[in-house]
Amino acid sequence: MKEWRLADGRVISYRQAGSGPTLVLLHGWAMSSAVFSEALQALSNEFCVLAPDLPGHGQSSAGVDYGLNPLAEDLASWMEGLNLNGVCLLGWSLGGQIALRLAALANQRIRRLLLVSTTPRFVTEEDWPHGLPNGQVRIMARGLQRRFARTLDDFFGQQFAPGELSEQRLQWLTENLSPSVIPPQAEAALAALETLRISDLRLQLADLKVATLIMHGVKDAIVPLGAGRYLADALPEANFKPLAKAGHAPFLSNPEETFQLWREFCRQ
Repeated sequence: MKEWRLADGRVISYRQAGSGPTLVLLHGWAMSSAVFSEALQALSNEFCVLAPDLPGHGQSSAGVDYGLNPLAEDLASWMEGLNLNGVCLLGWSLGGQIALRLAALANQRIRRLLLVSTTPRFVTEEDWPHGLPNGQVRIMARGLQRRFARTLDDFFGQQFAPGELSEQRLQWLTENLSPSVIPPQAEAALAALETLRISDLRLQLADLKVATLIMHGVKDAIVPLGAGRYLADALPEANFKPLAKAGHAPFLSNPEETFQLWREFCRQ
């Protein structure tokens, strides 16, 4: 792990591998950069791959604020400090929402945007059916306060569709990459979940003019497929790639196919 110190003394920890065009990977809620360990290994022969731990996750310092804008601002400072330009920026789930904000804040540094299992609005509303019920997210927050590790493990299990993984693969992922292995700070997990509950990016999408690839599992039980389709329609330069057999984490359930999609898009 490497470290970059922000102006206020907080640390952004990150993994880095390979050389070539820059590919930055942003992980999802309650996870860490460890979830991209296979991606760093597979893609480092062609790209300089960097995967930061979000504030309050992995080995990064706690955040001052876990709203999308403050999180994106921290990462924009990190990118500026490392002088990253011509970046292919990939965000998964919550990381995808942060990537959308980061692409707006640091658009001069971003060449391409990749969104995996991303939604502009995590919970349902009268005019937004493509989310989880608000009450379900509140129950999840209470679960974090009462049974932190178990709630994280339950959420990790929901990321895979029935039959999507072999028992051996699921066991390996659970033992090595699940959030209970490298848990987030409890305050960060709760605050970032609240950010997911209240954030709505729908009105900001039309202004984001960057070539974008949207990848979404057809069997995603956390972020419905309709959210990905909406992003593809709303972003001016987006291509949509539904993944027929995948749930919420296609790069874990079918890494070879997923990494190839990333390679092809970033080569363009």
